[in-house]
Amino acid sequence: MDRKQIIEDPETGNKAEAFEAFDDIPSNPRLSGSIGDVIASRYGRREMLTGLLGVSASAALFGASALAAPRPAGAANAARESRYAFNELAWGNDETHHVAEGYEAEILLRWGDPVVADAPEFDVMNQSAEAQLQQFGYNNDYTGFLPLNADGSRGLLCVNHEYTNEEMMFPGLGRQDKAEFAGMTKELADIEMAAHGGTVAEIIRGADGKWAVVLNSPMNRRITPLTTAMTLDGPAAGHARLQTSEDPSGTRVLGTLNNCAGGMTPWGTWLMAEENFHGYFWTDKLDADGKPDLSDQPEAAQMKRYGAPGLWYAWGKFHGRFNIDKEPNELNRFGWVVEVDPRDPAAMPVKHTALGRFRHEGAETTTSKEGRLVVYMGDDARFEYQYKYVSAGTVSKDPAANSKLLSDGTLYVARFDEGGTVHWLPLVHGTGPLTAENGFASQADVLIDARLAADALGATPMDRPEDAQPRGDGTAYIMLTNNTRRGASQLDAANPRAKSAFGHIIEIKEDGGDHAATKGTWSILVKCGDPQIAGVGAEWNPETSENGWFASPDNCAFDADGRLWVATDQGSKWGKTGKSDGLYGVETEGVLRGHSKLFFRCPAGGELCGPVFTPDGETLFLAVQHPGTDGTKALKGFERASTFEDPATRWPDFDPNMPPRPSVVAVTRKGGGKIAI
Repeated sequence: MDRKQIIEDPETGNKAEAFEAFDDIPSNPRLSGSIGDVIASRYGRREMLTGLLGVSASAALFGASALAAPRPAGAANAARESRYAFNELAWGNDETHHVAEGYEAEILLRWGDPVVADAPEFDVMNQSAEAQLQQFGYNNDYTGFLPLNADGSRGLLCVNHEYTNEEMMFPGLGRQDKAEFAGMTKELADIEMAAHGGTVAEIIRGADGKWAVVLNSPMNRRITPLTTAMTLDGPAAGHARLQTSEDPSGTRVLGTLNNCAGGMTPWGTWLMAEENFHGYFWTDKLDADGKPDLSDQPEAAQMKRYGAPGLWYAWGKFHGRFNIDKEPNELNRFGWVVEVDPRDPAAMPVKHTALGRFRHEGAETTTSKEGRLVVYMGDDARFEYQYKYVSAGTVSKDPAANSKLLSDGTLYVARFDEGGTVHWLPLVHGTGPLTAENGFASQADVLIDARLAADALGATPMDRPEDAQPRGDGTAYIMLTNNTRRGASQLDAANPRAKSAFGHIIEIKEDGGDHAATKGTWSILVKCGDPQIAGVGAEWNPETSENGWFASPDNCAFDADGRLWVATDQGSKWGKTGKSDGLYGVETEGVLRGHSKLFFRCPAGGELCGPVFTPDGETLFLAVQHPGTDGTKALKGFERASTFEDPATRWPDFDPNMPPRPSVVAVTRKGGGKIAI
């Protein structure tokens, strides 16, 4: 379907769902896989597609747990042996959140809550950009926690605000993509811009164990694409392709947007990943099908490879820098990783071009055996790639020197081979095909066009690589959300299911336990979906209950005890499982490897994001974004598109005069103590 057909599709309930459907159309021309028809050549195409792989083949690809049939829910052995000591939550989908027995989930920050002491009270019927710049933003995704004292009872919460849903934010407006944005004004666009970006808020745990925002903290602030000046550094900074009429130096840019997952550095700075930046750019030149006409654009091929302009916001109607007809180079100034010092409001955020330009889902960090900084990053789109960055220098006790590590290093992209080896291919100008003859005149071009460079190197197109979480022992876990566009001829060892609606998780073990290694091994930890339905092809530990399996892994985190926690994002397709999105504890070792338990679930239409633990393991922060929005046509008893006036839920306030509000919750154990220990 083309863009107009997607927008008019009666199954599409809101702009975000239309955006999701449009992005389901891949922009990667290499859709048959860089490593060939691996599984077909080894085992036969028919056997792969019908789930009839032999015992030796299944064990080689997925481990011994693949050979056992799933057992009924509530297996006693799992309850006795699991490292996650909580009574599993029952699956479902309703208007509120749920957490495992014995735990509390308190609302800490909601859209519109004051961030600074003099912020006005939230008035949802009379919003303004000026007020929103002082209030908690919309659609909270990544959360990071920076302790400010020894016991971690005081710290800075760093929160990304990914995007906005205008039909849920503004009274009387409705879906604007269907209306060709006729109802949008500059004032409304500015409010949307003010609701994007990020929030830094000092929080403190009281004697009663409850967390609260310290409103008079000098460190509290909002970061937005409307007002926050940033600098560009690294090999692409100052390049002609980053220069605009407002910034002829190519080194300064206003703001950041679509900040999805992220990370915290070892020296306490916050990395904000810019994901679906393409959707924010506009053009007045459309063809008969409503698609952008790029015939006059000198970088048309690059724009198409990144899916830009997406035309999902009307900002370009009021701010010329988001209109490619007026400022085509502005597009090249987004899609980076931004570093913010949360402790210093005067420090200008930095976009680090050395980490490459693509739809960054996350930027999780660790250090190599030599002390070099390593950053794992996914490009969250179908048939896109997994990356990592390794600094040239090593982490020290000097924060200023440490930040330079993000300017000087090597960006790699992953190739997953059939035998279980992962190769990290360097995106370095002059290496292999990355030459002027192939369109890469400099290292700046390689980084600005990281997708094209990865294409040229033969990286493995993946099933939406999202968050990637490294562990100190040289292991990393890659969340692959789904890819219903992968056909039977496009299968490979690392992406083994055609039309994968449910996703999977890959475990990487770097050679020598060193995250800076350029080679390692990989295996599939779990293949998601319902293990009771043979056609799904799910693979879980056989002790996993019907409550414990999930779909569409997205964000993940380790707690202080090295246990993996996985958050899900099924988008509008949660009706395929009937389960709301939630947080699961997933075993990675021992006899229960691949076993999963449900700990927390979202209200209807919400997505769970940004799990992060305090250092003592006694508080878990979770972000619930777009509650009452996604897939509400599948919600029994509601079964219609959700709007400001008629939402599927009014979580978390349940006030008849308030729409649902994206919020961060703080989960603690009743009576105190570590989570799930």
